[in-house]
Amino acid sequence: MTWSFEHLAIAFAGAFIAGMINALAGNGSVITLTILTELIGLPGNIANGTNRVGVLFNAAGAMTGFVGKRDLNYRHHMIYILPVIIGAIGGILLATMVTHAQFMGVFKILMVIMLIVILVKPERWLIEKPGKTGIPKWIIWILMVLLGFYGGFIQMGMGVFYLAMLVLIARLPMIEANTIKALSVGIFTILAVIIFAISGQIIWFIGLTMGVAQFFGGWLSAHYASKIPGASKLAYYVLILAVMLSLLKLFQVF
Repeated sequence: MTWSFEHLAIAFAGAFIAGMINALAGNGSVITLTILTELIGLPGNIANGTNRVGVLFNAAGAMTGFVGKRDLNYRHHMIYILPVIIGAIGGILLATMVTHAQFMGVFKILMVIMLIVILVKPERWLIEKPGKTGIPKWIIWILMVLLGFYGGFIQMGMGVFYLAMLVLIARLPMIEANTIKALSVGIFTILAVIIFAISGQIIWFIGLTMGVAQFFGGWLSAHYASKIPGASKLAYYVLILAVMLSLLKLFQVF
């Protein structure tokens, strides 16, 4: 299979933009999966596997870029990290056996609900200091395992849902939540890449090409966001944009 220079250039540019969006919000996979399926012409399951290479590079770039949060004590937040990784393993294994097409109808509904949640009382998303959650730990574990399962099965939308959990339930500031998201996604995506590779569902040339672009997009976005006063507000607006673009794509407006 061969690709033209124009296709590769578009794929690189799209992946770079997706990397910037992912670092601050999520749902950049709407862009990359569309490129892989509609532009490159990969089957859904191969596109799903190939996309994980870029997601892994993107998580590495975001983690490198969030310089202001390197001293974050991740052990205090393991309840928001470990169950996500556990759930993701099951989702990844399932993803190697079926396509993600049947999830699209449900995904549309979830994204509409997410946009409403984001727009109603925006001050909930703009907290500057960590707060306390009144939700029992066992419920948080269940929610995080389910979230991880979804993210393992199909990456698209994972970042948005994860941020919603961390900001609205865990009561963490957006930038801190993004740092935790990058770490968790990076860990379970390593597993995803290994499993998809064993299953022969990764086109490495395309995955690495887009991965380099996503690394730099994620690093650039995270590096400057962690230094800008009021970065949480910027991340909030990017989140709204990401969800709205996702809905336009999902309802075939484009």
